[in-house]
Amino acid sequence: MSKSILIKSCKIIDPNSSFNQQVVNVLIEDGKISKIDKNLSFDGESVDGKGKFLAPGFFDMNVSFGEPGLETKEDFVTGSKAAMAGGFTGLAIMPHNSPTTDSKSQVEFLINKAKGNLVDIYPYGCVSQKREGKDLAELFDMKNSGAIAFTDGDKPIQDAGLMERALLYAKGFDALILSFPEDESIAGKAKMNEGAMSTLLGMKGIPNLAEELMVVRDLYLAEYTESKVHFSTISTAHSVELIKAAKKKGLKVTCDAAAHHLVLTDEAVSDFDSNYKVKPPLRIDKDVKALIKGLKEGIIDAVVSQHKPQEIEFKQVEFEIAHYGIIGLQTVLPLMLKAGLTPEEIVEKLSLKPREILEITIPKIEENEKANLVLFNEDEWDYNEDTNYSKSANTPFLNQQLKGKIWLTCNNNQLFESN
Repeated sequence: MSKSILIKSCKIIDPNSSFNQQVVNVLIEDGKISKIDKNLSFDGESVDGKGKFLAPGFFDMNVSFGEPGLETKEDFVTGSKAAMAGGFTGLAIMPHNSPTTDSKSQVEFLINKAKGNLVDIYPYGCVSQKREGKDLAELFDMKNSGAIAFTDGDKPIQDAGLMERALLYAKGFDALILSFPEDESIAGKAKMNEGAMSTLLGMKGIPNLAEELMVVRDLYLAEYTESKVHFSTISTAHSVELIKAAKKKGLKVTCDAAAHHLVLTDEAVSDFDSNYKVKPPLRIDKDVKALIKGLKEGIIDAVVSQHKPQEIEFKQVEFEIAHYGIIGLQTVLPLMLKAGLTPEEIVEKLSLKPREILEITIPKIEENEKANLVLFNEDEWDYNEDTNYSKSANTPFLNQQLKGKIWLTCNNNQLFESN
């Protein structure tokens, strides 16, 4: 970028800033915030920030790219563009690649691949070798090479002994283990939520119990090992209650929810559209309401996109055999607004808490600070083939008018401006 830009009359949303909730002009020069003032004149390029919010750049804790090995789903270039367009300046990348991210060389490859990007990319390392759930991967080596935390991604760790050893080992060097809570012996091969809709459609259902049993198990293990644990994409009302009780008890537990779980229920599956096939499955209205309440009460710490691109041949097939996943980097803001979250709550769950959980420096909107920020508001925009930056198109929100627009994303002395 190396150019200067003035953002005029924008409202700052950053509780760590002395300008929080003020309408000001913000001058960015050479990748830094050089001046913040209500009266600021500038001869160069400017952006009208009237009616818009300026906040620290968003951070997504749950993103899958395909690279290396599965570039036909998503590569670093297309994935990063989708992230910028969604307001994200930081991503934590799941280890779902081929080969999996279970060694220091794989972590180092991803870090080097991501250099020079507007979007800061942090790889997760696998908990188990090849995500097979049998033997621990080299967590300490990966941590030293830059792995931000450890998870087997969308493969839940079924072996309680392995999870206990992982928590104990990670505790020794203050690393974080992420749990994707699903008991596979309960979930079986079912493809949607168990309830009235699965009965109506004649499909086997995944009960809430499959998630909640694993939440209980890992809370017990975290308490026993005195370790910290983070639950990825919780989806049921009872999971929220269990984590609320654990936090009250003083356990070191955090959790997130996927944006699509805040607005969609299993009724969306009624016409067998595989773009609604996700894991955990879409639940019922009671669960959706509990997730939103949990976010507002601070029980759920963060919101994620659970961005999981899939090629057309894995989605345009029968629901039963279609692969799981939605692309979500560009729809997180609109879905959170639709769920009734305020701009302040959105900034807390997207900009601040994810970085706090992963112990990453939180950007601040102050003079002489690095310009890592996003300009957004509640304007409508068309999400279609032209505005979708992902290589994949597996989303039920394509060809819709969405409310919640990213105007500008800035980081690492680079700038993305939307049309």
